[in-house]
Amino acid sequence: MNISSLTLRDLEYLVAVADQQHFGKAAESCNVSQPALSAQIRKVEDFLGLQLFERSNRSVVITPAGELVARQARVVLEEARKILTLAQATNRPLSGSFRLGAIATLGPYLMPYLLEGLRKRFPKLELLMKEGLTDHLIADLRTGALDAVLAAPTFADDGLKLIPLFHEPFLLAAPKAHELASKEPLRVKDLHSEDMVLLEDGHCLRDQIVEVCPSNRRGNFREFQATSLETLRHLVASGFGYTLIPRLAIATHDRLRNLVSYRQFAGKRVGREIVLVCRERFGRMADIDALAAFIRENLPDGVTRL
Repeated sequence: MNISSLTLRDLEYLVAVADQQHFGKAAESCNVSQPALSAQIRKVEDFLGLQLFERSNRSVVITPAGELVARQARVVLEEARKILTLAQATNRPLSGSFRLGAIATLGPYLMPYLLEGLRKRFPKLELLMKEGLTDHLIADLRTGALDAVLAAPTFADDGLKLIPLFHEPFLLAAPKAHELASKEPLRVKDLHSEDMVLLEDGHCLRDQIVEVCPSNRRGNFREFQATSLETLRHLVASGFGYTLIPRLAIATHDRLRNLVSYRQFAGKRVGREIVLVCRERFGRMADIDALAAFIRENLPDGVTRL
């Protein structure tokens, strides 16, 4: 068995099928015809003497052996990509394409503070942004579809490197007429789950807010669930309940400022830690370090550098 019989392209096809669970979609992502991709996958299986995928007319299921081979193939491809980054080592940091993910409850509120400065500091940077849910972004990071992610560390971090950036406080957002809007002092123990509205399942911020609510005051949360912070803010303004909002999402030009009161909590610090995440084997750590340093140097008011 001669390993030279396998090419990096073979491994790319294998990983694409493992990720897409579909030969047609995998072929499209690799810019190759489906018959050609299927033939190469069969060649790999014959070479290894293993069945990597179970095929049917409707689906493709990766076998346990296929999972192991695909995992190692990702490592090989990641290491191979470092050859290209070595050629760019003498260039300025953050030049060329960089794919950055940001959780939906952070990206729209943090990036406006950073984008203009990034363009000036790194004029050769081509920043490609993607916003979404934590689990989806981390999955894209692991497969190499993203280079780094801005998130709260609420996920399994095996194989990942986390760089702390800043702490962002949570503020109470309550209808102006609600008793908590004027309570002094306002403490976490005053929260009650039955009076709160939250984001829908899938948002890590939802889980963090549930954790803030005292365990002895957790019952059934309101049936109203928001798909975004802006929808959540409107639910509060309409009197459906109160919630916690990350500090950066409280804009000074908020159109609902006459309906919603924002309050800081007394006592212990309430909020979330924001980190920059990349793969442990990522070949562009100089870019990661430069981006992390830039973010720490240009933090907006209201958050604390870590």
